[in-house]
Amino acid sequence: MEKPQEDAQKWVGDSSVDHKGRVPRRASTGCWKASLFIIVIEFSERLSYFGLATNLIIYLTKVLHEEVKTAAKNVNYWSGVTTMMPLVGGFVADAYLGRFSTVVISSLIYIAGLVLLTVSELVPRLKPCDPSICGRSLRLHEVIFFLAMYLISVGTGGHKPSLESFGADQFDDNHDEERKKKMSYFNWWNFALCSGLMLGVTMVVYVQDAVGWWLADVVLTAVMCFSLVVFVVGSPFYRYRAPEGSPFKPMLQVVVAAAAKRHLPLPSDAGELYEVPKTQKSDKRLLCHTNQLRFLDRAAIVEHKYDEAAFAAEKHNSWRLATVTQVEELKLILSMVPIWLAALPFGICVAQANTFFIKQGSVMDRQVTNSFKIPPASVYSVSAIGMIVSVTFYDKLLVPFLRKATGNERGISILKRIGIGMVITTVAMISAALVERKRLRVAATEQTSVVSMSVFWLLPQFVIMGIGDGFALVGLQEYFYDQVPDSMRSLGIAFYLSVLGVANFLSSLLITIVDHITSREGKGSWFAKDLNKSRLDLYYWLIATISAVNLCGYVYLARRYSYKKVQRKVAVADSPRADV
Repeated sequence: MEKPQEDAQKWVGDSSVDHKGRVPRRASTGCWKASLFIIVIEFSERLSYFGLATNLIIYLTKVLHEEVKTAAKNVNYWSGVTTMMPLVGGFVADAYLGRFSTVVISSLIYIAGLVLLTVSELVPRLKPCDPSICGRSLRLHEVIFFLAMYLISVGTGGHKPSLESFGADQFDDNHDEERKKKMSYFNWWNFALCSGLMLGVTMVVYVQDAVGWWLADVVLTAVMCFSLVVFVVGSPFYRYRAPEGSPFKPMLQVVVAAAAKRHLPLPSDAGELYEVPKTQKSDKRLLCHTNQLRFLDRAAIVEHKYDEAAFAAEKHNSWRLATVTQVEELKLILSMVPIWLAALPFGICVAQANTFFIKQGSVMDRQVTNSFKIPPASVYSVSAIGMIVSVTFYDKLLVPFLRKATGNERGISILKRIGIGMVITTVAMISAALVERKRLRVAATEQTSVVSMSVFWLLPQFVIMGIGDGFALVGLQEYFYDQVPDSMRSLGIAFYLSVLGVANFLSSLLITIVDHITSREGKGSWFAKDLNKSRLDLYYWLIATISAVNLCGYVYLARRYSYKKVQRKVAVADSPRADV
């Protein structure tokens, strides 16, 4: 009786393998010993990403001489593509390459983008200059620059979903102690993310502004190369999962089977639905039946349950008979769609932090001492501080207290955590509107391009936004990783990132619509070329209103949501009915 328990402690039984393809030893693989290698490359990737992304609008307006609204749209387009590409990368990782290989390949593409970016700053014929002085067009530099930036987007597309899910794979869901560690993993993952962000928007941005973009690009390329080496060195400590082919084929089979049996009545007892028991050794987790979207249950109805020969033929036709687990996996994905949509207004709030928030800082007093002026993008570091404080408070104080108070090992549900973050980011937009209104009053009095109002007035909106991210962003990561089918976890992280990607596109669309409407009214666009003549305060109020209205719908959805339920026991007989 003791031997199975001893084996469970010695060996990992969640279908993962070690670097030699064997069942992993629990003591020598996975958990934090493996995750630390993974977090190192995440830190360097976020250092590069935020070092480039947060100062991008300044580069576009000051170096490439674009208008503010054009630069904001270009930033949103790039951010949108960067956060939508993980849908492709996540699919490739889950279905074909595996997460480790996808991280390595995408990191090489990312490094290629950084190298090309460095070349565009160092080669005399490519480096940017003032056209009125050097007498040549910036067109060639623009082409190389955007090609490099979108190469980084492609690299991020494979890197981001695969790496985060690969890190979470190092913890065994079937082991109580490791499962609790996984809940902390997402918090500390974001702690590392924010640490990279802070260095990116302070040290890297300072080098860009004070020395030159070329030096920052050289440093980022070197750091990324070093972290890739560290990641590969950690190979013996990792737990790997083999790709399982396209996760969408079984879902399509469920739809086809349900449509073919649409005239059959649903059984009153869900136990009559077909599930494949574990008659052979298999670590694939089975899902419990739920009463949502019952019409899909027809795919698991056995038509020939009393005829053994006919049943044997039927169960081998996956386009005619699906298992309860396959049906429930499709239900999980369909149930996520409303939550995904409800998260978009939150993503629009987040999109403002690295566009208009940064541009506001560029026209405010940033002088700290006679010899030091804060780069506009460095103010973004305050948001990272807010997120670090939020994540640390949540993981070390709030969760232990709530575990004792509620008996829930998570402390609070994932969707509640996301909802709290949405409320806080709405407050951040209100704060931004109030501060911008005050800045415009000062600008109207002084009639100067850079107002005397200190950039530190922006700190409240950045801090509040960071605290909100600590709840909502981390919650979204955990939700989309945990609630998708086990074979789609890279895609799950990609779904989370796609919220931010689509939100960036929606933010650009919203700018276009508002600009068009306000320009027609004759009072001037809310997005004038001169920021002191714009009305960003009204734009922030608009976003806060959209977010507040959306919160009402989100609360309704969250209260009705049914979480993923995994079977802890399985049947031992191959029959139409599987006992749980």
